[in-house]
Amino acid sequence: MDDSVERYLSASEAGDIEGIMGSLTADVEVVSPISGRMVFRGRDDVEVLLRAVYGSLKGLSWARTIGEGEHRVAVGSARLGPVRLTDAMVFELAPDGRIRRIGPHLRPWLALTLFALILGPKVGRRPGVVWRALRG
Repeated sequence: MDDSVERYLSASEAGDIEGIMGSLTADVEVVSPISGRMVFRGRDDVEVLLRAVYGSLKGLSWARTIGEGEHRVAVGSARLGPVRLTDAMVFELAPDGRIRRIGPHLRPWLALTLFALILGPKVGRRPGVVWRALRG
């Protein structure tokens, strides 16, 4: 099946950032589950974010995908240090089938807090990326 969501999920499980990036539109957006206000836009900024995210997780696996057409939700889990993290990732697709917008929904609170503490310094090394995301 040549589906961008399935390609994204398989690549994320494998830690294949290039594979992930191949499933995204040039104007992709990722809404931060940590702040809700920050939106990472464009392939370059999103790649910085996704390298930090998928470089921090262990044992990522996606259990199922729900939906069809331009909206999909993938349910998965991973470990972040000693903490288990679950995600309901919402994907919005462009007319060409590639992923245009990603909205992660992470839980539990402890894992989300730990994630913020780990990702902050990694993404913060690129202040321009953070600044652009904060402009919402």
